[in-house]
Amino acid sequence: MPERKDQVDLKSSVASVGEKVTKIIHFSGGNKRTVEHVDTGTIKQGQFTKFKTDNCLVMINDANVDMIEVFEE
Repeated sequence: MPERKDQVDLKSSVASVGEKVTKIIHFSGGNKRTVEHVDTGTIKQGQFTKFKTDNCLVMINDANVDMIEVFEE
């Protein structure tokens, strides 16, 4: 993902857990999704949080998330 020049990288605190992590995302409706092999260096926050895994780009609407659990791989 190319960075905009006027955008500051906030250095996600998840990166302090490890370079690759597993996230369990708890959505407001009660659903949970597990995302493995998240590259913490690719996390970008905005209205949608975006990050890459080994196989895809994931985009999550933050308004629908209650909690995220993060585990080191």
